[in-house]
Amino acid sequence: MKILFIGDVFGNPGRKAVKEMVHKLKKERQIDFCIANGENAAGGSGITYVVAQELYKAGVDGITLGNHTWSKREVVNFIDSDNNIVRPANYPSELPGKGSTILEGEKGKIGILNLMGRVYMDSIDCPFKAAERELEYLKAFAKVIVVDMHAEATSEKCALAWHLDGRVSCVLGTHTHVQTADERILPCGTAYISDVGMTGPYDGIIGVKREIVIEKFITHMPSKFEVAQGPVQFNAVYMDIDEKNGKTVSIERIHQVMDV
Repeated sequence: MKILFIGDVFGNPGRKAVKEMVHKLKKERQIDFCIANGENAAGGSGITYVVAQELYKAGVDGITLGNHTWSKREVVNFIDSDNNIVRPANYPSELPGKGSTILEGEKGKIGILNLMGRVYMDSIDCPFKAAERELEYLKAFAKVIVVDMHAEATSEKCALAWHLDGRVSCVLGTHTHVQTADERILPCGTAYISDVGMTGPYDGIIGVKREIVIEKFITHMPSKFEVAQGPVQFNAVYMDIDEKNGKTVSIERIHQVMDV
């Protein structure tokens, strides 16, 4: 089973890159499932119904979120009814949406689990305990399980990967918008990378117009972030996973810069 996971889609430039790349990659690499982190897909913060549908039309099969899940308030109107979108499972249980889901395709079923770190981020429930709870459900339906660990600290992401080694197919870090070069397969068959990166403006600062960010660092004054323009980068990982046992055979980083 071949899976493509796209790093944080940032604003309209990121969505354009997804449209440009996904159908082509699906055809070239015979990809069975495409998953994208979409928590910044609408204007650089949050997601809307229209944006989610745009990503699905572009070839994305499942969407994960993160700390900007609720930035666009309208998400509460559709997140419960969309089976292909997940928000961090360690958010309080009374919030709308779900932390994991099952997708079904021609090659079978896969589970998707979304978690959020707690180091330098919001104080929410334990991602390790949330993973245990969700895996008990997912394992009943699928051997292939993709985990998006949306977190700031590489140590927290790495710790989760080792904790889940052999029990999930991959633990993929998101959130920092910077692709790391530490992709590997752990001893029991779980693929890991500290951060898949960002799909969005290449010449901004983690997607934002650089003048705005620089000014904020210099003055410490609050400012409204705006999505940068210009060349766009596409960051993703491509994995070949044995659907019989859920172990990953290979993981490959994808980084491409384009004008769209």
